[in-house]
Amino acid sequence: MHQESPSSSSPAPDPTPESATPEPATAENAATNAAPQPAPPSNADIRRWRQYLADERAEAAVYRELAQRRDGEERQILLALAEAEGRHEAHWLKLLGDHAGMPKAASTRSQFLGFLARNFGSVFVLALAQRAEGRSPYGTEPAATPAMVADEQIHEEVVRGLATRGRNRLSGTFRAAVFGANDGLVSNLSLVMGMAATGVPSPVVLMSGVAGLLAGALSMGAGEYVSVRSQRELLNATLPTQATLTAAPSLDIEHNELVLVYLARGMTREAAEHRAAERMGLFSCDCDPSLSLQPEKPPTDDHESVGSAWGAAMSSFCFFASGAIVPILPFIFGMTGIAALLVAGVLVGIALLATGAVVGLLSGTSPLSRGLRQLAIGLGAAAATYGLGLAFGATIV
Repeated sequence: MHQESPSSSSPAPDPTPESATPEPATAENAATNAAPQPAPPSNADIRRWRQYLADERAEAAVYRELAQRRDGEERQILLALAEAEGRHEAHWLKLLGDHAGMPKAASTRSQFLGFLARNFGSVFVLALAQRAEGRSPYGTEPAATPAMVADEQIHEEVVRGLATRGRNRLSGTFRAAVFGANDGLVSNLSLVMGMAATGVPSPVVLMSGVAGLLAGALSMGAGEYVSVRSQRELLNATLPTQATLTAAPSLDIEHNELVLVYLARGMTREAAEHRAAERMGLFSCDCDPSLSLQPEKPPTDDHESVGSAWGAAMSSFCFFASGAIVPILPFIFGMTGIAALLVAGVLVGIALLATGAVVGLLSGTSPLSRGLRQLAIGLGAAAATYGLGLAFGATIV
């Protein structure tokens, strides 16, 4: 007790370093070690994010609109794309917070996509959507997450696959239609320009244009029919027949020429011998499916891509005629001379821009660049023919 008394009256032992730290220093350290608060978004950030938000909402609506016109797997794919756009929408909503404000109008491109989705076929919409997904600004947007950037890249490939199905369904007839219209525009404008440059009267120019329209349309129609019909016949000739099923039981197993059939079709010898043994009944089951080709007649969509011969011929005839009539419209309505040629050139130029833009839309490339390319080719050919007409300078008396 006597030894404890001084101890009880002695100063308290030193506190631990933690408790001894002065209060102001603790606050200072806490402020220093705290995670830096993100800077508030600038007005430019808010405007940009609100635009992203509006576009994501519009794109999700486009995919949902397309899904309503589809069923099965395509419908599920489109709905999944809409769901992904919804996740992106939620990201921008979270970043904006109270700055989201009233819904902002989507970009002109997104509004145009929505209009097409509501009123036209999905081929044009998907082709444009493919281009839009490929030009996503998220790759250079600091506020976009890496997952969002990856989503947009994958979306482009998904939409490309969906668009390819539509392109295959119309590629044969569409090819004939586009080529026919452009040939009609360019060839008849060149003919009219060349004839007018020689100095012949306007009625002669008109009749030359009419003759060019009829001759070209009939030639295009006949040529497309022969071309597509021949291509279909070639495809039919390449398909394997079922002769192996009927001939197999009678074949000499010692000289099994059935193996040669499968070797000629591209199988390895091991796979060919295995398949021949199956056909001859030596195997009661498909013992090694990796060595077999089931079914023997593989499915193909080549005919769908080529299109029908009559469809291609009629499309080519009609579209050539519709293109070829444009250059002679001024002459039909009584115009003559340079004025008629200028009007014909303007009308054909507008038509070439339109057909080029359609090709650009369906191919997922820039409509403007494709339209300008068509315009340059068409007017270049017409200018060359006009120059030749001036050089010859023939006059019909």
